[in-house]
Amino acid sequence: MIELFTAGTPNGWKASITLEELELPYEVRAIDLGSGDQKKPEFLAINPNGRIPAIVDHDLGGIRVFESGAIMIHLCEKTGSPLLPTDPAKRAEVMSWLMFQMGGVGPMMGQANVFFRYFPEKIQPAIDRYQHESRRLFEVLDGQLQKTEWLAGDYSIADIANWSWVRIHGWSGVPIDGLDALSKWMDTMKERPAVQRGVAVPEQPRNTDDAETAEKLKKAGASIITR
Repeated sequence: MIELFTAGTPNGWKASITLEELELPYEVRAIDLGSGDQKKPEFLAINPNGRIPAIVDHDLGGIRVFESGAIMIHLCEKTGSPLLPTDPAKRAEVMSWLMFQMGGVGPMMGQANVFFRYFPEKIQPAIDRYQHESRRLFEVLDGQLQKTEWLAGDYSIADIANWSWVRIHGWSGVPIDGLDALSKWMDTMKERPAVQRGVAVPEQPRNTDDAETAEKLKKAGASIITR
């Protein structure tokens, strides 16, 4: 059995969608970011960095795994899932697009969230910088998706990782107008039953403009902007 420590953020969805796609049994341990659950000693024992998601894999002796990308890789390697191919060329493509999200899309959108939504002072050059870079990264995704249905050829954890972030583009203030291939891919992703189940973890999904959700995210601050 796997324990999933998570919250309703893009990084959390990366883990829960992967678990749903792999049809692995797991138990959810909801982390209330607004209340600071991620900074409590019992959670820091699992992830010293105090960020979600994290898992404890009791099937493998209770090992901990933190960082969303590491969790996705661990789960695929554990199951031998084609979501992370073993063929060197295909695996390299998946890993490249996964790291594209972790090193680019996630950090840039996370900073856009902070300066556009949460920071008490509106620093327009910072807002512009992160929104424009996020849009540029979306254009890279769109260019790839004009050539292939999925980012790495076949459906993979690269799609799950990038989609989990791109889906909140409105919250980051980043438009996707004119990116037709990206928009089509987003629609195709959200029709997958496992994706629908994954974004409902740890609770039923709510509109990101919902006032209560917004307040919790504001209190969480920079804790939601990790890779």
